[in-house]
Amino acid sequence: MLTYILFIIGFVLLIKGAYFLVDGSGSIAKKLKIPSLVIGLTVVAFGTSAPEAVVNVLASLSGNTEIAIGNILGSNIANIFLILGISSIIYPLTAQKNTVIKEIPFSLLAALLVGFMANDMLLEGRMFSEISRIDGLILLSFFVIFIYYIVGISKNGVDSEEDSLPMYSIGRSIFFIFFGLVGLVLGGKWIVDGAVAMALSFGVSQSLVGLTIVAIGTSLPELATSVVAARKKQSDIAIGNIVGSNIFNIFWILGISALINPMPFSAKSNPDIFMAIVASLLLFLTMYIGKRHVIERWQGFVMVAIYLCYLLFLILTQ
Repeated sequence: MLTYILFIIGFVLLIKGAYFLVDGSGSIAKKLKIPSLVIGLTVVAFGTSAPEAVVNVLASLSGNTEIAIGNILGSNIANIFLILGISSIIYPLTAQKNTVIKEIPFSLLAALLVGFMANDMLLEGRMFSEISRIDGLILLSFFVIFIYYIVGISKNGVDSEEDSLPMYSIGRSIFFIFFGLVGLVLGGKWIVDGAVAMALSFGVSQSLVGLTIVAIGTSLPELATSVVAARKKQSDIAIGNIVGSNIFNIFWILGISALINPMPFSAKSNPDIFMAIVASLLLFLTMYIGKRHVIERWQGFVMVAIYLCYLLFLILTQ
């Protein structure tokens, strides 16, 4: 009973945490003259990826690699098709040039790398496939490159966002960010715990739980944060949050998970890797279809429809 009560409270914490995080991070961006895109790609992306990190570290320590890998792949797919789709339906999202030509391709590279690293049997003829500790180090090396790039654009970036976020003192802004992150992490964890308990009571497979309930549950902070940012017409935070989270998920969280414990990989998860690659590729192509560098409302509806079809595919093939 307590799990289900916390499940409900989790949603309240999640939404309030998202509001505080967006307001606090946006305020610091304005006060320190840091581009909102940088805040979205770092502070917000890291904070909203915290539930994935918690789930994956615990799953790696316990040897539940199906949940760990499924959580990352499922979260990245949901981030683009579901979250960016819903956010752009609320308010068409305009991406900066750097996001289109650098950050989105970087997230595509991340998905492609996982595909290569996880298919030792297919590509090298080995007896089994795994994401090894060496693979984990490679992923973390790319994460360092990404952080170096973010530091670079923060020094000479120009903020393109409308001045619609409130400005608070640095102390108050940091308090908002801290409270927001706590709300997001606790809310996300309680929602996932409740959802998993419900799913297991119906005998759902571990793989399906990882790709759907756990993935969607740990993506709820990204959903809440990007929806709030879209309502505030903060496209840079909405898009930067998603692209940054996808990069964090693979290069940082999956890298750390592989270092903790090598992750055996089953070929049956290849369709999910393929879907993660397609999601990043379609996001890139969307920037050149219709209004240039804009995710329009009709494109958002298409993204959500693709995600619903993907969920149906998962359910029917389990």
